[in-house]
Amino acid sequence: MAPVNVLMVGTGEYTTGWVGSGASGSDKKVGVVGLTLFDLRRRGKVGDLSMVGTNGTKFPAIRQHLEKNIKNVYNGLNVEFTSYPDDATKDPEAYKEAIDKLSPGDAITIFTPDTTHFDIALYAIRRKIHVLITKPATKTLDHHYQLLSAAEHNVFVYIEHHKRYDPAYSDAAAKARNLGDFNYFYSYMSQPKSQLDTFKSWAGKDSDISYYLNSHHIDINATLVPGWVPTSVTASGSRGTATDLGCVDGTEDTITLLTDWTKTSDRSRVATGVYTASWTAPQSAGVHSNQYFHYLASAGEIRANQAKRGYDVTDDSLGGIGWVNPFYMRYAPDEDGNFGGQTGYGYVSFEKFVDACNRINAGEAEVADFDKRGLPTLRNTVVTTAILEAGRRSLDEKRTVEIREEGGRLVLV
Repeated sequence: MAPVNVLMVGTGEYTTGWVGSGASGSDKKVGVVGLTLFDLRRRGKVGDLSMVGTNGTKFPAIRQHLEKNIKNVYNGLNVEFTSYPDDATKDPEAYKEAIDKLSPGDAITIFTPDTTHFDIALYAIRRKIHVLITKPATKTLDHHYQLLSAAEHNVFVYIEHHKRYDPAYSDAAAKARNLGDFNYFYSYMSQPKSQLDTFKSWAGKDSDISYYLNSHHIDINATLVPGWVPTSVTASGSRGTATDLGCVDGTEDTITLLTDWTKTSDRSRVATGVYTASWTAPQSAGVHSNQYFHYLASAGEIRANQAKRGYDVTDDSLGGIGWVNPFYMRYAPDEDGNFGGQTGYGYVSFEKFVDACNRINAGEAEVADFDKRGLPTLRNTVVTTAILEAGRRSLDEKRTVEIREEGGRLVLV
């Protein structure tokens, strides 16, 4: 059977590495989505590729960027794709035309502002197109459950929680099973304040830093503690720096979510989760993202610091020392000159999705099979959406928000 065709929705930093004025200054200078899918096509796992944005006038510069930084670096890797809208057109709903060109069983990846995930995903699901969505899946539980209902007829919806495939984090999830009852989890994740310029079109307006970064560790916490459910969230946010840098009034610099969890089989067992995320970290911290967690259980604990992994590079042209992360995306070519980052957990996350789509299309598996395997499917990420929305409501309404289960669904009270 022919491999799955994939449409990339969104043309920004994560897809192409292009941010309007040139290559991104982050650790994703040549992107993740495009490079990974170009290589999966080389390996025969992906068929035709296309890309859609809202501003077609960007495509000539994007193509030039991809040819220079991918094709010319990795043995002439084919970076061709069909683009929507055309190079002279701006159209915020161009994704509809692009999806309409696909056939049932094809797939899309969504890397767009959080407020657009639901509409784009629902449009594709209704046409029996498999969907990969960057985290967070949606901003609200209502939208999350609407997508679940729409995808019931063997449409695969996968949330791109790549931290699940970080070797340290995935190993921690296995070890946590033998450490007794969940007691406490604390996480921190940040990005430098320069990212606020990259995200200025939506930061503080359409979404916040908790949706963007806390989503990682909330999902990890959930994978560590099957059999536990969140029951309440109290959020706190600091302000000042983001607005000084030009963001809209009220934009939080740093958000912390204090979350109560309860064991479903013994409601007397209660645990605490604390998740902190910031996009106003220093410019010269040596890492693009500080990220670490501490997990405490009744019979042991786990600490993971994934910011400094024992590997640093000092480059005079870059102004100092940097702790790099080739475990996420390894951009170095292999011995044959091809892209050599197939073992990076950023790449693995996409390959898991593509492999699942191909197996479903070939009749070798059902969507429910992947829910049972613990992949970050739409069904397996409801808890993350619940905590994130509860956090946003807590900030807006200045109160603790409860999470309850009613009729088999989580609801916020």
